[in-house]
Amino acid sequence: MSLAGKTIVVTGASAGIGQELARQLAHLKANLALAARNEQALDATQRRCVAAGAATIAVATDVTVRDDCRRLIERTVDRFGRIDVLVNNAGISMYAPFDQVTDLGLFERVLAVNYLGAVYCTHFALPHLKQSRGLLVAISSLQGKTGFPNSTAYAASKHAMQGFFDSLRIELVDGGVDVLVVSPGPVATQIHTHRLGHDGKLSAESRQRPNDAGMAVEECARQITRAIQKRRRELVMTASGKAGQWLKLVAPAWTDRIVARAVERFYRRH
Repeated sequence: MSLAGKTIVVTGASAGIGQELARQLAHLKANLALAARNEQALDATQRRCVAAGAATIAVATDVTVRDDCRRLIERTVDRFGRIDVLVNNAGISMYAPFDQVTDLGLFERVLAVNYLGAVYCTHFALPHLKQSRGLLVAISSLQGKTGFPNSTAYAASKHAMQGFFDSLRIELVDGGVDVLVVSPGPVATQIHTHRLGHDGKLSAESRQRPNDAGMAVEECARQITRAIQKRRRELVMTASGKAGQWLKLVAPAWTDRIVARAVERFYRRH
């Protein structure tokens, strides 16, 4: 579908994939409702989108707060009259062996942002998406397909996201609303360094340097944009990610060892 004139809501739009996706959608002349907690960074994203010629609103939103999610959808409909696409992108990561976790609250926080935030936004947007016969987009992860060591909370939240949207797709099969689940591998954004540690606090690494490993965020956003245009049901981005889904079925123990080595190498580069 052409995205010109379509109203698209993007959560987590202040940085990373969300910010770049908003920029690319702006160049396609979509109407954008941008949401994030960081108002200063969100305003910067909005300025870039306006400069690209897109009609845009920015709504400070904490997706873990139901009333914030309701207000985001209401503001969008008030401004543009409809919603055609909801991109559930807001997320937070973690990295710690489970047996070293000292603050179990980090599980609640990761689940609240990555999973429940998507549930809340989807709940309030769905009536409008039914009217427009629109598209729900969930930015998940390869960790929604298979477990990763030292990422128990994050992988669990992405598995929950995958299950929720797969189930919802079946419920909506006759309602005209399509569901796209996106599963990137590592992407060169700060989510891998701006993450929660064993004590539930943000890693100090996030103040030292950005992450520079993984797929370029521009390429990631391009693939998501194309999948939205084609109204695909699923997007697994990397060849290794696609192969891993089949390998897990025939050699699960071997797949576990491959994943463990890949994760160790990835974080060793930081």
